Amino acid sequence: MLRRAGIVVIVCALFTGAARAAVADRGVGDRERESAARALREYAARYVSAAAHLTPTYARQTGLACSACHTHFPELTATGRAFKLNGYVFRRSESLEGKTPEGQQSLLLNLVAPVSLMFQTSYTSTKKALPGTQNGTVLFPDQLSLFTGGEITPHVGGFLQVTFDPQSGQLGVDNADFRFATHTNILSKRTTLGLSLNNNPTVQDVWNSTPAWGFPYGSSAVAPTPGAATFVDGTLAQQAAGLTAYTMWNDRVYAEFGAYRSAPLGIQRPLDSTATGVISGAAPYWRLAFPNVWGQNYLSVGTYGMAASIFAAGVSGPTNRFTDVALDIAYMHSFGPNSFTLDGTWIHEKQTWAAGGAANPTNTLRTFRMDAMYHIGTRYAFTLAPFVTTGTSDTVLYAKTVPVSGSRTGSPKNDGVIAEVDVMPWQNLRLQFQYVAYGQFNGSSSDYDGFGRRASDNNTLYILTWLLY
Repeated sequence: MLRRAGIVVIVCALFTGAARAAVADRGVGDRERESAARALREYAARYVSAAAHLTPTYARQTGLACSACHTHFPELTATGRAFKLNGYVFRRSESLEGKTPEGQQSLLLNLVAPVSLMFQTSYTSTKKALPGTQNGTVLFPDQLSLFTGGEITPHVGGFLQVTFDPQSGQLGVDNADFRFATHTNILSKRTTLGLSLNNNPTVQDVWNSTPAWGFPYGSSAVAPTPGAATFVDGTLAQQAAGLTAYTMWNDRVYAEFGAYRSAPLGIQRPLDSTATGVISGAAPYWRLAFPNVWGQNYLSVGTYGMAASIFAAGVSGPTNRFTDVALDIAYMHSFGPNSFTLDGTWIHEKQTWAAGGAANPTNTLRTFRMDAMYHIGTRYAFTLAPFVTTGTSDTVLYAKTVPVSGSRTGSPKNDGVIAEVDVMPWQNLRLQFQYVAYGQFNGSSSDYDGFGRRASDNNTLYILTWLLY
């Protein structure tokens, strides 16, 4: 089951209840935790209104409500980024502590099991039914996930998501992220140093806040989706394992670098000639971001990317090369209890088809998307999100004469806009109404698949109930 976007940010709201720092001063480790706690409180004071006391989850989480880490889950605030950057180690629940005979801490366990639940149920309807199918699909559940995580040691924390797939009826590991973080002084500036072991680069990246295209993260919406997508844009979800090193210098510069190696789920090990989409060696991943806070404003601009050589078949032989370079931006402005956020990303991919599989020896693919969201307190949110994908036409790679998913022109072009209204009676319950409207789909606005289907026939109404507990 491929999962596309930002679940780690949900965990910020769900698992901060995983821990509580020991209250007495017990040396450098406690002082570091108190510094992290103070930083979180300062961020919260800057970004979160008095609504933080309105939810019962306040007591069993960090002491900060969901709105401290999220303007609108899974979108992160600076508080959420600070929590993640520090390795999920901010602790407020009662703990069991063990010490060596020398008085050094050797154990720190929560007295309350850090387990949370995400439940989604949905209704999906396209403007024109898919051939031979019933239109208006109800999924109950749309997704069901269990999470566990939080602080493991004073410097190590993480989370694990196990998800039930309603279409296969099976459970599987969805997302995992484990972090080590510490602090030091470099050039007299406070610096965070860390390591992240995870299974999805675009989900685990602290600053990659722009959701992947389309429906909400984790949904199983039964609707057509465009055929072209860049490699870095969610393709490796549950298909790789990566180790990255990251640093934040003086709250002004964030840098991360690491590599990912194929580790698909549900496939026999070791990988052999029956495997597909296997990375040759490891795929490097990088990220650079420049966050800044002034007044009621938060702005981050950055770049990220990945390069990978993929075997045409099995685990040997010629490979095809994909090099992705991206720019992104995240902006937030607070209007008292209300706020405006803007997230955007542009991705350029160069494809080199040395192993075949395409008509052209090289292709390019470009994706741009942006979402502008206005939040009225923690109860309502309104979103407009335009998106466009363009690239080189390829009669082998894209041209397929099949209903709905085909492309008559062989062009990867898709464009449209997503409109969404969210109603949140409580911070951990969302009623979501989304409409996706297409201008072009798989290269054309009319008869795009060669069977008479129009791009607008794929316009989709998606209604979702989303519960986090």
